Amino acid sequence: MASVADLQTFLTSGEPVVSVRLTRVRGSSPREMGTEMFVTEEALFGTIGGGQLEHRAIDAARRLLANGDIACQLDLPLGPEIGQCCGGRVEVSLTRMSDGDRDAALARAEVEAGLLPHVYILGAGHVGRALADQFQHMPVHCVLVDQRSEELALSQAKVEERQSAIPEFDIMTAPPGSAYIVLTHDHGLDFLLTSAALSRGDAAYVGMIGSATKRVKFRKWTEKHCEELSSIAALNCPIGAGGSRDKRPAVIAALVVAEVITALTSETAATAPSGAAEPPLAAQ
Repeated sequence: MASVADLQTFLTSGEPVVSVRLTRVRGSSPREMGTEMFVTEEALFGTIGGGQLEHRAIDAARRLLANGDIACQLDLPLGPEIGQCCGGRVEVSLTRMSDGDRDAALARAEVEAGLLPHVYILGAGHVGRALADQFQHMPVHCVLVDQRSEELALSQAKVEERQSAIPEFDIMTAPPGSAYIVLTHDHGLDFLLTSAALSRGDAAYVGMIGSATKRVKFRKWTEKHCEELSSIAALNCPIGAGGSRDKRPAVIAALVVAEVITALTSETAATAPSGAAEPPLAAQ
């Protein structure tokens, strides 16, 4: 996912920029009201949903730039008229951005970045790094944690990295509603970190790599060493149990990302900065 720094680079390139924002959404639409993208003569940042909707908005934005205009509005039916089949209707506001507009856009991006749910990948081995590779494109704040600097150094993902001697502390200080994926190099450490995540009671997702047998062993371990943890029902173990028998790290990671994003969406849907849509259009 593009960062606030990426947006700042785009908006401060010296090129004239048009803000393209969905200001009204009725019925079905590929994106929510409030979604915004930015258009220059030769480049784009963000998306309002692709397809003919976005194509027409980009074309209008570049005409606005070419003509020297300040602003315009589009009212687009998302039906056969423009080659889409969503069935809704959107209004789009296009505005040539002033310096103040750019500052305001960056301020909004900072606020939204602060509201992103946190995902903690506890273990930077093969699967952990594959997870980081995929989560870097998701609307989350991803933190890759490991005790071993040499494993963290192998990651190329644009995520936060932490070499942590005591990873339990990272779990203890995480924001409420975070997700935790435990896949360290040591089963004992896996059990310790998983129990710490479950004991918080506010996790959106807790997963531990391993088999059904490992889950049983963990349950027995908690009965002996973690009496305050009354149940492990919230634990996802095995992780990414979507029916695939493919054990390659990238495949496991894809299945786990789907699990986590589903959990985070249900946990944060009421507060995520995703805008809102009006009721469906009445049948014509």
